[in-house]
Amino acid sequence: MSTHDIKRAAPDHPIESVLASRYSPYVFEPKPVEREKLLSCLEAARWAASSFNEQPWSFIVAQRGDEAEFARMLECLMEANQAWASDAGVLMITTASKSFSRNGNPNRVAEHDVGLAVANMTVQATALGLHIHEMAGINLAKARGTYAIADGHDPVTALALGYAATDGDGELAQRDLAPRSRKPLAEFVFTGTWQQSAPFV
Repeated sequence: MSTHDIKRAAPDHPIESVLASRYSPYVFEPKPVEREKLLSCLEAARWAASSFNEQPWSFIVAQRGDEAEFARMLECLMEANQAWASDAGVLMITTASKSFSRNGNPNRVAEHDVGLAVANMTVQATALGLHIHEMAGINLAKARGTYAIADGHDPVTALALGYAATDGDGELAQRDLAPRSRKPLAEFVFTGTWQQSAPFV
């Protein structure tokens, strides 16, 4: 059985196949991502929903083929993430604009909307045979300084995009072979009051 088969979700209710197939690998094939596929992933992010259509996201991108830029971004990751992300085809740092461009008011949901854009990208990547692993473990100050991120914009996360390896050994490969699990709906879908499970679940 392949890693992809092991990682495929076993949902309690029907979901789209591309969602069931999505997972976050630790072991990538050390090869680049084709330009057309990268652009499709970014285009999917472009069409994400956002509050007042603000589109508060930006993506700083480093491709494996550009060794200097790739190494520069890799150094912005925490050391534990550098170890496995170094094999990805593409690295990205996401940023959020903290204020609405139309009136300068704070955008309370900017990071939420960045997450929506990355979710769109992730679904598109999975449909193309790619995988994304998102990371909170980045050096935010280093990322800001390295890329001269403008005031009013915050680095949020990093992500690795590429082809998941289907074989391998070591601790990270074993992590990829671990079955996926999720909380049941009754633990987080409420009706009436906090922590009262909705009767329909």
